[in-house]
Amino acid sequence: MTDSNPSFLGRISLAVSAFFRILGDGEFAAGVLRVRDGGTAAQTRTQAPAPAPQPAPSLKEANPDAALQLLGLLQRDARFIDFVEEDIKRFSDADIGAAARLVHEGCRATLREHFTIRPVRDEAEGSRVTLQEGFDASAIRLTGNVVGKAPFSGNISHRGWRVEEVRLPKLAESHNAKVIAPAEVEL
Repeated sequence: MTDSNPSFLGRISLAVSAFFRILGDGEFAAGVLRVRDGGTAAQTRTQAPAPAPQPAPSLKEANPDAALQLLGLLQRDARFIDFVEEDIKRFSDADIGAAARLVHEGCRATLREHFTIRPVRDEAEGSRVTLQEGFDASAIRLTGNVVGKAPFSGNISHRGWRVEEVRLPKLAESHNAKVIAPAEVEL
């Protein structure tokens, strides 16, 4: 098989691979249309320069101490880790529900004591909204049939949450944040 005159089987293979590439790559599909409408492959390459590659986002390393501290507070006030690590298969739904109620109350109290949390959107869930171009994509995730560019209209399925203030206690320099809850030994 040569590039200028592929065999019948070669053309079938080319057609199938081109079909799937056209479905998945809009730029490639536009080039195929230009060739079909009388342009050459060389013209299509010069007409549509490749977009400049975007620089990779810089990643910052998270300090785990605050997350570990929060886990410690949730354990202290709600026995959160004890609850999550418990094998609940042997308990009845009523027992699990009663335990979950206590864990929920403790977690809620801890969050309210150490964070100010507000909804990302003030509208009620189910409300119809329109998002204009430039909306904060880190605060709003589009779901469903996302096609085209803003403005987008849709229904709020979840209002989202954002932290406005953090009030974690200060830790002593010698504090080992990896010990979420010390072992207890009763004498």
